[in-house]
Amino acid sequence: MPATAAKTAARYDIDGFLRAIGDVPVTTDMQRVRLRSRDYFWYSPVLNKQLHGKSADVVATPRDEADVIAVAAACARSRIPLTPRGAATGNYGQAVPLEGGVLLDLTNMTKIAWQKPGIVRCEPGIKMNDLDAATRPQGWELRMHPSTKRMATIGGFVGGGSGGIGSINYGGLREPGNILCARVVTVEETPRIIELRTDAAQKVNRAYGTTGIITALEMPLAPAWAWVDVIVAFDDFFDAMQVGYDVALADGVVKKLITPMIWPIPQHFNALKAHCPEGKHVIFAMIAEPSLESFKDIVGTRGTITYEQPHDDGPGKEPLYEYTWNHTTLQWLKQDRSITYLQCLFPHDRLIESVRQMAEMFPDEVLPHTEFIRFAGRITCSALPIVRYTTEERLNEIIALHEKHGVFIANPHVYTLEDGSRHKSTGADQLGMKAEADPYGLLNPGKMRTYVPTKS
Repeated sequence: MPATAAKTAARYDIDGFLRAIGDVPVTTDMQRVRLRSRDYFWYSPVLNKQLHGKSADVVATPRDEADVIAVAAACARSRIPLTPRGAATGNYGQAVPLEGGVLLDLTNMTKIAWQKPGIVRCEPGIKMNDLDAATRPQGWELRMHPSTKRMATIGGFVGGGSGGIGSINYGGLREPGNILCARVVTVEETPRIIELRTDAAQKVNRAYGTTGIITALEMPLAPAWAWVDVIVAFDDFFDAMQVGYDVALADGVVKKLITPMIWPIPQHFNALKAHCPEGKHVIFAMIAEPSLESFKDIVGTRGTITYEQPHDDGPGKEPLYEYTWNHTTLQWLKQDRSITYLQCLFPHDRLIESVRQMAEMFPDEVLPHTEFIRFAGRITCSALPIVRYTTEERLNEIIALHEKHGVFIANPHVYTLEDGSRHKSTGADQLGMKAEADPYGLLNPGKMRTYVPTKS
């Protein structure tokens, strides 16, 4: 009997599970299992306390959908928890097994089934950078991606993400048309395959793998542009906000990223210090090369361009987007683990006023970092401000004060779907989908706290 199975036999029949799945690749070495059972929850000092030490008992690494079905069936028959995982680049403990059991690592499922103009069908484990590399020769690229694009998988993004670079054009994954199809496997003694098309695919979006195991996705593509990475420096942060807003509203300027950040956030960008002058606030942007002249015209004399380079996120390169979205937080955390962050959505009808109000309410405690996006058809800002952390009580006060003043918070310091994703929730019936796909409540248990298993 493997050592791992001997240690966990009292809780789950891991030995029986290993026999039942045949030659599906597994990892039972507990050091490797523990490493695979982590994601970036340590961004949050609250989650770091709650999730530290949580681990699966075994990792299964399916090669194809048939392997996934074998694992799902074995878990259902033995009532063993099953937590799907991509590259584990999430920040809320999405991929952390709360109750042990099997961690399903889908990163070996990397095939592209087909691609057509404007659409691609692929397995969930392919890295998003590799997916772009495959579609770009035909003139297409993903509509949006997280700042972890070079590490993240497309299935992990759909299952645990919400938007990112490109959301200035297309909104988030929750918007109709941004996920075309999700193929999922149920966790039952005889697993079923369900294809969720168009709006039904939202049943697995940002559900943390609780509503079915994704084995294939169809994703829409955007025209691929020659992007230019640009940094603009400003004397006043709200000049940066206004320029960002003006660019966001300029429909004729093709852009993919508009990120204003207040000083002193840029002082933590070591590799870019020469382009982030002391005391200056910045916009980081990705602009299509044909729109660069118009972009500069909008900036005018309000800011100074300090960096302008063709975009390149190939091996050995450091693209500008890896300083935006939640990579902004990471760049600071590399040097100082005393900070954390929030996830905000500002009201579109008083956007700059609202950002200013929050900046004045929390001077030097909550440092503005905004990301221009489309949300439900309107231009606004998502935001991942840096928070100088003191206590959990003060963090909750800051969240409550934001919400009191009309700034919605998707709380990144909780690991349940219901508590963490209020403004990003979809209209899809995720609770009903879980009842259909996971009647025993085995998929990532504890992450959907309101679910009551329909079978025992």
